[in-house]
Amino acid sequence: QVQLVESGGGLVQAGGSLRLSCEASGSGFSINDMGWHRQAPGKQRELVAHINSGGLTNYGDPVKGRFTISRDNAKNTVYLQMNSLKPEDTAVYYCKAIISHSGTAYQYWGQGTQVTVSS
Repeated sequence: QVQLVESGGGLVQAGGSLRLSCEASGSGFSINDMGWHRQAPGKQRELVAHINSGGLTNYGDPVKGRFTISRDNAKNTVYLQMNSLKPEDTAVYYCKAIISHSGTAYQYWGQGTQVTVSS
């Protein structure tokens, strides 16, 4: 059984920084793509950042130039460095991973971590 465990959310003032982490736990799997999405109250879930197995990244327009996604394949972990945070970045952030095991690819989501940016 594969689980995604997120950490690093919290409360920060506008202009501040936070770093989110998401570790995939379990055994007998390989991780393909990883990414972060977020959902603010009353809004749809949106892509924040994505990184594929080769390290190629893409970002949602609202976070370009401020957020950086990275991964440590040895630790089965993806990170999201968030700088110059704005109140509109307030949301629940979800880790997502495409993980292969037993010859099949599956999509997994983390439980979500709250990020609150005060003005």
